[in-house]
Amino acid sequence: MSEYLIVSDATLDLPNRLVEQYDIKVIPMVMDIDGEVYTHYPDERELAIEDFYSKLKNGAQPHTSQITPTVFFDYFTEILEQGLDILYIAFSSGLSGTYNTAQLVINELREKYPERKIYAVDSLCASIGEGLIVYQAALQKEKGASIEDLRDWVEDNKSCSKHWFTVKDLFYLKRGGRVTSIEAVVGSALKIRPVLSTDKDGKLTVVTKIRGSKAEMDLLLSKLINEGTDIKDQTVIIGHSDNLEQAKKLETMIRDMDIVKDVVISKIGPVIGAHTGPGMLALVFMGKQND
Repeated sequence: MSEYLIVSDATLDLPNRLVEQYDIKVIPMVMDIDGEVYTHYPDERELAIEDFYSKLKNGAQPHTSQITPTVFFDYFTEILEQGLDILYIAFSSGLSGTYNTAQLVINELREKYPERKIYAVDSLCASIGEGLIVYQAALQKEKGASIEDLRDWVEDNKSCSKHWFTVKDLFYLKRGGRVTSIEAVVGSALKIRPVLSTDKDGKLTVVTKIRGSKAEMDLLLSKLINEGTDIKDQTVIIGHSDNLEQAKKLETMIRDMDIVKDVVISKIGPVIGAHTGPGMLALVFMGKQND
């Protein structure tokens, strides 16, 4: 059985320690902040995530970019030249053209490297929802799954990644067209927070709205309890964008209930954070298949 690597992109928002522990390869992504260009890596070598949110709070205007065909070609080629196969797990096609771009490059590379296996799977997930699927795939790989078996496992289980997000500042969602200007003004004044997830097509959708941090915690916990499967054996991920205090509170609540195997807290990176703003809180876990 040929050796292979799991590859994803910088939208997965997994802690760098997990990326390194499971030898997950992450394609860095470029963003522009008020005319200055940064590349986001899991180890934050060019811009610390905390510094990114400080820039946002000071009025910075970030703009994110998709991974280009050239970047995909060069990144994949370096792996293939080492005699390794590739399983690429991509950011949701419902939110970006990244997956489609990767497929075009992969088709070209298959002709150049006919002896190598190169597969891509559209995760239909975002941020730590994508990260959770990549993490779960890495666990399957560690158990000895072949690249074909793992490709099929990801396809079969990607809809099991349940991701729930709440945001604090609605004006970031307004800029992305997720809420109207009136909803942003009224919601911010009343401290109303939208609750978001991704639908079956991998598109971000506002599911409901809540008011206050207690309601936020209660909702995320109820989603875990009611939608999670075999949660006693799961490692769940809490994500936050410059909202560590709330993330730790949620972690404590989950640990005190003794209902999961482990809890990981992860920072939401700038590629996703540019669209959600500071104050986001998220919880992801594995649940039942979508119908």
